[in-house]
Amino acid sequence: MPAEPISPRRAPLPLEAHAADNLQFIRETMERAASFTAVPGWGGVVMGITALGAGVIALGQTTTEAWLVTWLAEAILAFAIAACAMAWKARAAGVPLMTAAGRKFALSFAPPLLVGALLTVVLYQAGLTAAIPGTWLLLYGTAVVAGGAFSIQVVPLMGLCFMVLGAAALFTPESWNNWFMVSGFGGLHVVFGIVIARRYGG
Repeated sequence: MPAEPISPRRAPLPLEAHAADNLQFIRETMERAASFTAVPGWGGVVMGITALGAGVIALGQTTTEAWLVTWLAEAILAFAIAACAMAWKARAAGVPLMTAAGRKFALSFAPPLLVGALLTVVLYQAGLTAAIPGTWLLLYGTAVVAGGAFSIQVVPLMGLCFMVLGAAALFTPESWNNWFMVSGFGGLHVVFGIVIARRYGG
């Protein structure tokens, strides 16, 4: 009876392959550690929903001042929601909120918002209130793009979408301004919030 052929041994992986796998794992781990991952997903959705409500309220205002106050109140509410959502997400993940990446995110995100606040005062005093929504969308988008450089990849894309809406708002009739605000601060926050929540956690 002939002996059964001995199956050849599988050749061990070269040392270079193990080293490459280890380097890739280390690189991915460092990239995650260097990214600010506490960007809120469901918090962004809530921000979008409140902005949709603010858009409805603002649409019924009869004066420019009342329209501005409505959206400024929404901005304050959205800021509070974002802060609470980021703190909750960081705590749920068991990571500190103000990591090195978190500080870089905040330092990049804040300056465009400060510029937006100053320009709001200047544009209002100059009677150029029609330019305020486009300015808000542009500078908020700039803040998101700048901060997003230290965050997950979808964040800068969201910022670019805000910037496109802002640019369009500056060159379209004033009567469209509220719809641009609703589309940006409402629609984009809801859409990207869902994407962030599903891909990167709440």
